[in-house]
This record gives sequence, C-alpha cells and structure tokens, in this order.
Amino acid sequence: MTKPSFYITTPIYYPSDNLHIGHAYCTTVADSLARFHRAKGEDVFFLTGSDEHGLKIQRKASEKGITPIEYVDKIIANFKLLWKRLNISNNDFIRTSEARHEKVVQDVLTRIYEQGDIYKKNYEGLYCVPCESYWLERQLVDGKCPDCGRPVEKMQEESYFFKLSKYQDWWLQFIEENPDFIQPASRRNEMINFVKQGLEDLCITRTTFDWGIQVPFDKKHVVYVWFDALLNYLTGIKYGTDDEMFHKFWPASLHLVGKEIVRFHTIIWPIMLKAMGMEMPKKVYGHGWLVVDGDKMSKSKGNVIDPLGLIDEFGADAIRYFLLREINLGSDGNFSRDALISRVNADLANDLGNLLNRTVSMIEKYHGGIITNAGVTEAVDEDLKVLIATTVSGYVEAMDKLEINKAIRDVWALISRANKYIDETAPWALAKDVANTARLQTVLYNLADTLRIVAILVEPFIPTTSPKIYTQLGLQVPEQFLLEDVVYGKLANGTKVQKGDPIYPRIEVTEDGATIIGGKRYEHAPAPVAAVEEAKGEPVKAVVEPIKPEITMDDFAKLDLRVGTVIAAEKVKKSKKLLKLQVQIGEEERTIVSGISQYYEAEQMVGRNVIVIANLAPAKLMGIESSGMILAASDGNGNLVLADAPGIASGSRVK
Repeated sequence: MTKPSFYITTPIYYPSDNLHIGHAYCTTVADSLARFHRAKGEDVFFLTGSDEHGLKIQRKASEKGITPIEYVDKIIANFKLLWKRLNISNNDFIRTSEARHEKVVQDVLTRIYEQGDIYKKNYEGLYCVPCESYWLERQLVDGKCPDCGRPVEKMQEESYFFKLSKYQDWWLQFIEENPDFIQPASRRNEMINFVKQGLEDLCITRTTFDWGIQVPFDKKHVVYVWFDALLNYLTGIKYGTDDEMFHKFWPASLHLVGKEIVRFHTIIWPIMLKAMGMEMPKKVYGHGWLVVDGDKMSKSKGNVIDPLGLIDEFGADAIRYFLLREINLGSDGNFSRDALISRVNADLANDLGNLLNRTVSMIEKYHGGIITNAGVTEAVDEDLKVLIATTVSGYVEAMDKLEINKAIRDVWALISRANKYIDETAPWALAKDVANTARLQTVLYNLADTLRIVAILVEPFIPTTSPKIYTQLGLQVPEQFLLEDVVYGKLANGTKVQKGDPIYPRIEVTEDGATIIGGKRYEHAPAPVAAVEEAKGEPVKAVVEPIKPEITMDDFAKLDLRVGTVIAAEKVKKSKKLLKLQVQIGEEERTIVSGISQYYEAEQMVGRNVIVIANLAPAKLMGIESSGMILAASDGNGNLVLADAPGIASGSRVK
C-alpha cells in the first residue's frame, strides 16, 4: 500500500547576513509539521534552503573584496549549523547557486519564452535593493518601499518581462474557486485587493549586475531573483530529472512563508505554474512576524536575537517549545527572555519534568523499578483514559488545521491531569499497606503509560525530549515515533525504569540578570532601555499623565487582581476597538470586553495569561455584558502592551 505523501517548504532564506530568531521560528514551525506527518505514517519531504542571487549580495561581497559565492558560502555554513543545532529534520537544503537549480530555471524560462509569455523592453522603474522588487510610484509609502520602508532607487535598463497581467482574471477565478489556497483568510483578502488594482507585467531579468543565473536565450541578462527563487520548490523534488519522485510530492502540500512575501508566493508563483501548465500547490500559509519585547527586530535598536546563543544557554527544545507554544501561527508573536524563562520553568520543568521524575522515582521506590499493570481500576483511572483518547483526537485535528499551539495546550492539559491524578490517588499512602500493592501498581502503570503517550505527542515540538522520556521509562527509542502507538495499555508489563537526571532543570535568575541552569551560570547583557526612532534619531518618550491622588492600602485592598487565561476571542461586530474575550479565572469562566483590537488580533489572545480586575462591577459595551477588566500599559503614543503573566496558574492572585 502506497503511503500518503506530504511536501512542506520554508522560504529559502537570503544570505545577506546570519539568521535571527524570526527565521528560526518559521523553520521550527515547518519542522514540527513535518515530524507530525511522519508520525501519522506519511511519506514526508521537507525542503529549506538559501536564495543567493541578486544585487544586494553582489554589493555586499564587493564591499568585502570577495566574490559573491565566497560571501554566501560562509553565511550558509551558519545556516546549516543553526538548523542542525535546532534539530531541524529537513530532507534537503537547496541553494540557488547550485547547477541542478540553474538547469531548472533555464529550462522553465526557455519554455515560457517560447510560448510567448515573455517579451523584452527598456524599463525605467523604482527598485528596492533589499527586497529585490520594482515598485510603481503609486505603490510607494511616503516615497519608500511599501514592504521594508527603505529608500528606492530609480533604475533604467533593458529587461525581459513575464506577462503577469495576462493571467489576472484566471487568478481571481482560481482564488474564488479555491478559498483555502491562501491562509489565513486575512492574507487572502489582502492579495485579492492587490490584484484587483491591476497586475503589472513582471520584470524577470537584469543587466546591471551579473550575480545570477544567465538567461539562455540572451547571455547579457541574468534572471531576476524572484523568478529564480520560487522555482527552488521544483528543483528540490527533482523536477525534470526524476519524474517518479517529482510526481510523488507535487503539488506541494504547504508553502510556509512570512507574511511579507505572501504576495510573491500567492500571485507570481501560481501564475508561473499556470504558464507552465502545472498543478497548483495545495496551500500557502503566511505566518506573522516575531517581535522582541514588543518591538520589531532591528540592528540599529540592538535587539536582533541570535538563536545560537539561546540554544547554548537554554537548549534547542526549550527554544522550540516557547516559539511553538507562545505564538498563534497566523499572528505576530512576541519574544521575551523573561517569558521564555517563565514558560520553560512552568511547563517543561514543573509540569512535564516533575511528572516524569515523580513517576519514575515512585516506581523505583515502591516496586524496584518494575512497571506492572495489576488491573485494579477505579473511576479516576477511567477519567484519565478518556482524557487520553480525547486529547489524541483533539491534537490530531489541531495539527491538521495548523493550530500548533492549541495542540500543545491539549497535551499539557493531559500532563496537568496526570499530575493531579498523583494527588488524587496518593501513591505514598497506598504504599503504607501491603493490601494496596495491586492498586499501587495500577496507579503507577497509568502514570508511566501516560508519559509514554505524551512522549509521542510532543516529539514534533521537542524532539530530543521524547527519547529521554522513553529512556527513563525503560523503553527502546524507536527510529520513528508513530501516532498509531498513542493508545492506552501498550506499555508492556515487566518494563524496568531507568531514572536519570531531570530533563529540564529549573532556571534560576540572579539579581544581575544572569541565569543558572543545572548549576552552570550564563551571563546576560540587558536589552536597550528605549528604542530609537529611526526617522528622527530621538528616543521615543511616553506621554506621561499626571499621577492621581494618593490612596490608602485599604483602598488598594478593595481591588481583586487575578490571573486569567483567555480561552476564546473574537472581534465585536461594528466596533473598531473591541474584542470579546472568554477568560478562565480558576474554575470560573467569564466574558470580558476589551478595547485592544487595534493592538492585538483575536488569535493572538487565545492562550494568553492576562491580569484581570476580577471584582469590577459588570458593564455593558456594545450590548455585551463585560465582567471585569484586563490590564495594559500605554505610553500615549499609540503603543499598548498587555500586562501578561506567562506560566502563572489561572486564578492566582496578583499582589
């Protein structure tokens, strides 16, 4: 029986500099999806790589007095090192400077040229070198590139053009008939609006530099970077050289890209494929950006995060877990060192790490390390088994829908339930009476088997952790963790546990900002206090409102501030500012309406821990009764940041 195939790609990253944490986020997301589909038993091909041509690279190499290939070789070595350190399981790494890719580009270019979809003319336009993009005057924002905000250059040269405009009506019809092709929906709407303004034919060759693939029918031209780069998705699965492999994996299941390059992947790429007579990819998903402490990464601000340094300090799985757990895929996400430490301590050290340590320790202490299911069950055991089954089905559904952080939350709900199960069954009390031996064996078996199941479920997210759990449970680590094994009762009687070191030692933070992890100290330089406004070169200052009159401690004590977890969120219809939130505060669920929709998307709020004034009298906003208020800070300049409490249990009092 032929296994289903799954072909996933990341963007091929531009080697003008080393990669940062935002690139690591995209590739980690792709890797988790590739691993999940392998666990489903599918035949997976996962492609990433580097987009090496263009004027920007040639200029940078010239500045350093070296050739472009010498320049990119050094940076790409760091790309590959990062993916190895981050445990990225890509099947191939494509470089656009490789001969195999050059042949594909030249063959496709010749094919489209010969059918009359490419023509030559002299062109004068506004060019953004960093983005490798031409723009019309009307598309500029304040005279600058609408994508990156940098100045554009007026360029004039002879170029070949691809008849993009010829396919405008086809494209609009294709998107109407395939509404799920562009995800999330907000990106689809942006692209439709862009195309309806009118597609211009695409400049696809250059003559003002030579670092690129030569045009086979006109040797003085090189191929424009986007026409070159997009074809990597065909090169990687051996287009033109291995038909069996190519047809096995094409059309691609998912192109995962940053939102800033959705336009190239959802407009130019499908039209290129249409001109070639090819099938369309099944889905293009534009993920959000990763900001640092609420601010966009920028070298001038000194806040670009090197993922290799983070891996050295916290370990790859901790970084992967934070990125996948903290961020809703379609929304912008915030990277904060403090939030990372809180999340690792709460979820990985306290929840998962302690569950494993307690379980293995009790099996060793009470049964000589031997796992036995004596079959003496009670109602609480059945509750745990039911939750295992519902967790697995919810997990698979969430991952299939690309709701990765929801899948993680589902697994952690099972982990939390298993920790609670220990308190409910009290193995230490059962151990005091030999008459309870069989019951104690059953309880500890249930915990061990739950951990076995958890190890399989978390492997796509924290792949080096799952083998450690298996090893401590006394199980042989499989070559491939499979979801078909996520069934209660598959842990064999007589298995002997092997207790090891804590899989996640708790992270301690010193007064001077250093961390101590597993007894080792890591220094940390604090981030810049204020961002620099690039246009004016001046610090951004808050509009400080006068401080209100003093209150007493008795006044303050009247406020009941609690940690609440947002479990659902949606925009309030006919309102530009309001989000309707469902917030869990301990055992209670309530509706809170908050005026933050200009700052946070609804998807960004789900799973977030917020600070709530829990005893505020209910009030009606847009006809919705709001029971509470969430806290945020505003500087008066249009910037607002929520007061978060990552890693703190829902219902906890804020003092």
